[in-house]
Amino acid sequence: MEGSAGEDGKQERHLVLAHKLFLLSHPAVDDLSKVDLRAEVLDAVKSDDMAPLFESLVSAGVLEADAALLAKMRGRIDEEIRKLDEKIADAEENLGESEVREAHLAKSLYFIRVGEKEKALEQLKVTEGKTVAVGQKMDLVFHTLQIGFFYMDFDLISKSIDKAKNLFEEGGDWERKNRLKVYEGLYCMAIRNFKKAASLFLDSISTFTTYELFSYDTFIFYTVLTSIITLDRVSLKQKVVDAPEILAVIGKVPHLSEFLNSLYNCQYKSFFVAFSGLTEQIKLDRYLQPHFRYYMREVRTVVYSQFLESYKSVTMEAMAAAFGVTVDFIDQELSRFIAAGKLHCKIDKVAGVLETNRPDERNAFYQATIKQGDFLLNRIQKLSRVIDL
Repeated sequence: MEGSAGEDGKQERHLVLAHKLFLLSHPAVDDLSKVDLRAEVLDAVKSDDMAPLFESLVSAGVLEADAALLAKMRGRIDEEIRKLDEKIADAEENLGESEVREAHLAKSLYFIRVGEKEKALEQLKVTEGKTVAVGQKMDLVFHTLQIGFFYMDFDLISKSIDKAKNLFEEGGDWERKNRLKVYEGLYCMAIRNFKKAASLFLDSISTFTTYELFSYDTFIFYTVLTSIITLDRVSLKQKVVDAPEILAVIGKVPHLSEFLNSLYNCQYKSFFVAFSGLTEQIKLDRYLQPHFRYYMREVRTVVYSQFLESYKSVTMEAMAAAFGVTVDFIDQELSRFIAAGKLHCKIDKVAGVLETNRPDERNAFYQATIKQGDFLLNRIQKLSRVIDL
């Protein structure tokens, strides 16, 4: 997290490490891959002297204990902090406010680098106190957000996003505002607010510069996944299917183009094949994995609803053939979704037919208007009685 985030177009190395730590704890990752991952994690910990993380990984049984290595890392950290404190003292005695701020910032970034979360946050606050420019204050918030994503500290992320929005009321440039949209979109996706995540990601497609979080390919992957379950067909066509920025990249992500286009073009058999190919990527993503089962349900709700939209009634056999699955599978699937209120249809088991009973939106709107009108009349009557008194 040192230096200007994403300047070289690479993912911030601590977030790369966080993903490797996630894979190490994932049951779907084979033991041979975990041996390599463990070696890569140890190298990353050593190269940045991440003593606190090393201790926690040893206690969790991820890495083997090494007292000599830990002592060396602790010694280097103490020496570097001593040097940084000397630079701060020198700047305060002999240099200007700008140099004092830079010295404090260097100490903040060092704490981030070695994985001292609480000390880093404390030092970032001290640095903020020495900072005047809104842009520089925003950069400190971005460092805080990266700490939040490394530790998946949603409370810290939420507070930092609110803080950034307040800072933008004082000013701030468009580049940082656009970067914040991606940070907030990632946060929304991580807490299962896919609708807001899709909106924020779509707003950032042409202005994406947050390579410190993830690559542009990964950004498009997230954008398509969140859009499919939250946008209607017309919006999906305009904003995603025909978007030139998405078309330029979507082919680089395995199965993603087929997933999107087969859904829009109602090629349901191809959609299920592409969907099964994507499940592994979703499962092995540290932000999406906690919502894997939910996302699977939502996608199937979207695709089944789209298929049934065209029919007043359809045979189970015809639907099973369209999706390339058995009648029993469709029967079990739809039964669950109907019971959960996700699909508006009923199954005639004897005739082997599905009958749709979509809610009448116009009638529902009429009933709601009548109800609100009655409520308003009651309020007026109560008010008139009070006035009469």
